[in-house]
Amino acid sequence: MSERIANVFFRLLYWYISKVDKKSDITFMNYGYSKESHEIPLHEKDKKNKYPAQLYDYVANNVDIKGKDVLEVGCGRGGGLSYINRYLSPKTVTGLDLNSRAIKFCRKNYSGEKNTFLQGNAQLLKFDSNSFDVVINVESSHRYNQMSKFLEEVYRVLRPGGFLLLADFRVQDEIGILNERLKNANFKVVTTEIITSNVLEALVLSSGETEKLIKKIAPKFMQGIGKKFAATEGTPTFNKFVSHEFEYLFFVLTKTPVFRPCR
Repeated sequence: MSERIANVFFRLLYWYISKVDKKSDITFMNYGYSKESHEIPLHEKDKKNKYPAQLYDYVANNVDIKGKDVLEVGCGRGGGLSYINRYLSPKTVTGLDLNSRAIKFCRKNYSGEKNTFLQGNAQLLKFDSNSFDVVINVESSHRYNQMSKFLEEVYRVLRPGGFLLLADFRVQDEIGILNERLKNANFKVVTTEIITSNVLEALVLSSGETEKLIKKIAPKFMQGIGKKFAATEGTPTFNKFVSHEFEYLFFVLTKTPVFRPCR
């Protein structure tokens, strides 16, 4: 799917969700994370989103978030950034998403939390250089048609020694291309991990509840599309993870100064 088509699809998706999700049931839009069915401690209101929250918990806890300035690029409906804000004690949190409806939802839904939500392009970040300690990007980058530009922009807005936490899936044939782009982006790779099995475990454990939610908010003719998008068990998307046509990757990258020899 091209970025243009994907963006049209996501605008329609956010429009539809904003119309039917009257109780703000959908605040996360990632596949989730689970390891041997272990569950992180959550407040009662957050337990319905435990697997998506566990993905953010796993990603964010690979570095020290406490007291840091955090930017999430591709924040969606804000559930992940809200989790980080409430559970991991950063200094500031800023969420950015291309979709204006998502940002409108975030500003309304998390108005009681100290945060900033902005509409903007991941490949043209309108922030000053050296503005953030940590940039988080979860299940968003696979839609960018200028991944190298995104990485360049993240490098620019990070402070020296800052971290990019990148979690996303790729078609098997595209993993080498992604690794090459990361290599050329001046970041130092701290961690590279394939977490496909953990994502699959989460999808299996959450499929029942996800399908109930889809039946609740979607008309019958849209439920198949909804299940495929959510990768519930047995759908083509789910099966691509099972066959490893899709791999789910996690990277911890740090900004190191570029050495330029004196002339």
